[in-house]
Amino acid sequence: MSLRKRRSSTNVIDAQPDPATGLTHRIALWSATHRGKAVGLWLLLIVLATGLAAIQGPRQATEQELSVGESAHAMKLADDAGYVDPVVENVLITAPGKAGEAQTAAAQVRSSLRTLAAVADVSPPLRGKGGDALLVRVTMKGDPDTAQDRVGPLERVVDGVQAAHPGIRVEEVGPASIGSDFQQWLDKDLGKATTLSLPITLAILLIVFGAIVMAGIPLVLAISSVAAGLGLWTLASQVVPDPGTTMHLLVLVGMAVGVDYSLFYLRRYREERHAGRDNVSAVHVAAATAGHSVVVSGLAVALSMAGLFIAGDAFSSAMATGAIIVVLVALVSSVTVLPAMLSAFGRFVDRPRLPVLWRLSNGTNGDRPRLMAAIVRPVLRHPKAALLLCIAVLGALALPMTQMSLKSTQIEDYPRTLTTMQSYDRLLAAFPDRSGVDTVVVRVPAGSEPAVQQQVAALRTQAAQRPDLFGAVDQPWRSRDARTYVLDVNVPHPVTSSESRTAVTTLREQLVPRTLGSVPGADVAVGGDAAANMDYTHRLDTRLPFVLAAVLAVVLVVMLAAYRSVAVAVMTVALNGLSVLAAFGVLTLVFQGTWAEGLLGFTSTGHVVSWVPMLLFVVLSGLSLDYHVFVVSRIRENTVLGMDTRAAIEDGIVRTAGVVTSAAVVMIAVFSIFGALSFVELKQIGVGLAVGILIDATLIRVIALPALMLLCRRFLWWPARPARTVQSARSRRAADELVETV
Repeated sequence: MSLRKRRSSTNVIDAQPDPATGLTHRIALWSATHRGKAVGLWLLLIVLATGLAAIQGPRQATEQELSVGESAHAMKLADDAGYVDPVVENVLITAPGKAGEAQTAAAQVRSSLRTLAAVADVSPPLRGKGGDALLVRVTMKGDPDTAQDRVGPLERVVDGVQAAHPGIRVEEVGPASIGSDFQQWLDKDLGKATTLSLPITLAILLIVFGAIVMAGIPLVLAISSVAAGLGLWTLASQVVPDPGTTMHLLVLVGMAVGVDYSLFYLRRYREERHAGRDNVSAVHVAAATAGHSVVVSGLAVALSMAGLFIAGDAFSSAMATGAIIVVLVALVSSVTVLPAMLSAFGRFVDRPRLPVLWRLSNGTNGDRPRLMAAIVRPVLRHPKAALLLCIAVLGALALPMTQMSLKSTQIEDYPRTLTTMQSYDRLLAAFPDRSGVDTVVVRVPAGSEPAVQQQVAALRTQAAQRPDLFGAVDQPWRSRDARTYVLDVNVPHPVTSSESRTAVTTLREQLVPRTLGSVPGADVAVGGDAAANMDYTHRLDTRLPFVLAAVLAVVLVVMLAAYRSVAVAVMTVALNGLSVLAAFGVLTLVFQGTWAEGLLGFTSTGHVVSWVPMLLFVVLSGLSLDYHVFVVSRIRENTVLGMDTRAAIEDGIVRTAGVVTSAAVVMIAVFSIFGALSFVELKQIGVGLAVGILIDATLIRVIALPALMLLCRRFLWWPARPARTVQSARSRRAADELVETV
C-alpha cells in the first residue's frame, strides 16, 4: 500500500528545472538539517526588530511632508519666511437664557488657560449666531504636528469649568482635541479587530488541518512576521515618514500573506507525507513546488506594492515601503523557518488531533474534492460559454465604478460617536464662518514691498465682496523683510463641499491673479484644507494611470519569468484587471449609496476615499497572485508529469481547491473584521479587499482561469513548453504491475 502512495508524486522535483526552485529547496534543506541555526537566526531578527521598535518609535510625517501640489508650495513659502501656523483650539460655551453665567464661565476659562505652559494666547469671547453661544479661541505654543499630544491640560481646565457650571455647556473643540480623541478611539477599535482576528484565524486553521500544532504554525509565523515587520518599519520610517496608517496596513497585509504562504507550504508537505515520503523528502518536495509558488507570489506582491512609489507623495511611499517590508519578511519566514519547524516537529506536526476535524481534514487530503470537480467539469466542457458568462458577471459588478467619486477624508468625516465631533457640529452651527480657511501666501522680490502691501489690501477687499464664498478675512501675517505675506480667508462652508472647492478655484484663477499676481516676480500659492484636498485628489487622478500600468507590467514580467509562457502572463494580467475592476464596482455601489449604511454601520459621504482605489488595486494585484501562482504551478506540474492539457487543468484546479479555499477564507475573515470597523477609510479597505479576494477565489479561479487556459491550450506554454518527465510507457507499465503485485 505504501508503494502505491509513493508513486503518486514521482519525479516532482525533477520536473521543476527553474533556478529559483533549486535555490528554494536548497535553502529549505539547509534549514531542515540546521533547524537550530535557522530558528535561532529568525528569533534574533524578531528580538532585534521589536527591540528597535521599543527604543525608537516610527517618525510621523509632518503636514508639509504629506502635502502635494500648490498647497504644498504655499506651506513651503510660508515656512521659508519663518511663519508658524499655530494650532487654535476653541472653547464653546452654550447657555440659552443664561448670558451672565456664560460670561462668568468664559472669564474663568480665559484666566485658567493663560497659566498653562502650552498656551500662547487666549482671545476675548466672541458671540455666536443667535446670541446663545460664546467662543473663546486658544492659540497653542509649539510644533503644530505634536499639538494633540499636548492638549490634555487644556481639556482638563475646560472640564473643570464645566463641572463648576453644570447648568450650561462648556466644551473644547479644535484640531488638537479632535485628533487626540480620534486617535484614542481608532487605537481601541483596531485593538479589538486585531484581538478578534487571531482566534478567528486559528479556528479556520483548525478546521483546515484538524491538528493543533499544524494549525498553530501558520499563526505563529504570521504574528512573528508582523512583529518583525513593525520593527523594521520603525527603522525605515526615519527615511520614509509614517502618515499614521502604515502600521495598520502592515498588520492587515502581514497577517494575510503570513498565513497564506505557510498554508500553501504545509498543505503540500502534508500531501507528500501522506503519499509515503519521509520528513526531509516531504520538506524537499514542498519547497520545490509550494515553496517555489510562494517565492514567485511574494516577489510579485512586493514588486506590485512598489508601484505606489510612482504616485510621488509621502503617503503612498510609506504604504509601499511598509507593505514591501512585511511581505518580504513573511516570504523569508516561509522558505527558511517553516522547513526548520517541520523538521523539528516531525511526526508530531499532526498532533494533538481534534477527532471530528481531523477525520474531515485527513479524509479529503490528497483526494479530489467532488464538489469542485462537479463545478469544473461543465466549465471545461463548454469553455467559451463559461468564459463569456463570467465576463458578463464581472462586467456587471464593475459597472458602478464608472460613477466613482473620490474625496480625501477630512475632520468633518469623522464618526459622530466622538464627543469632540458632536462639539464640532455645535461649533459650526453657532459660528458657521469658522468652517474652513483658505491660505494665500505671496513672496515678492526686494523693492516690491509697497506694491505687495497694496495688493494684499485689494485682495481682502475683493474677497469681502463675495459673501457667498468667503467669510471674515483675518489680518495678514508679514515677514520681517516685508516681502512675504500670509493671508487667511475664512470660508463659511464645509471643507469638502462644492462651495469650498469653488472658493479655492475663485482665489486661484480670479482674485489672486488680478491682485497679488499682478506684482512683477511675485510667487503666489493658495493652500488650506480645501486646497490640499483638491491637490491631492488631482495628483492621484493624474498618477493613477501610470501606477496601474506599472503594476500590470510587473505582473506580466513576473509571470513571464516564472513560467516562460506568453499566454499565461497575458491571461494573468487580464484576469487580474477584471477582478480588481469588479471589486471597485462593488466598493462604489456600497459606499457612495446609502442602502448599506445600516448593514455595515457607517454614514455615507457619497464618495470613495481618494487614496483607497489605488491602494486596493496594488494590494489586490499582488494578493490575487497567491492563488493564481499556486494553481498555475500545479497545472504546469501536471503537464510536466505527462497529463494532457484538459486533464492537467482539471486536476490542478480540483486538487488545489482545498488549500486555495482555505487561504481565501482566512484572508476574507481578516479583511472583513477591518471592514466592520467604524472608520470609513479602514472600512472601505477591508470591504474592498474582502470582495476582491472573494471574486478572485471563485469566479476567476473556478470559471475564468480554467476556461481561458483550455481555450489557449495549443499555445498555453509557448514559447518554452515545460519538458515532460522522462518515463517510458514500458517503465510505467512495469511500475503499475509491481504495485498491483504488492
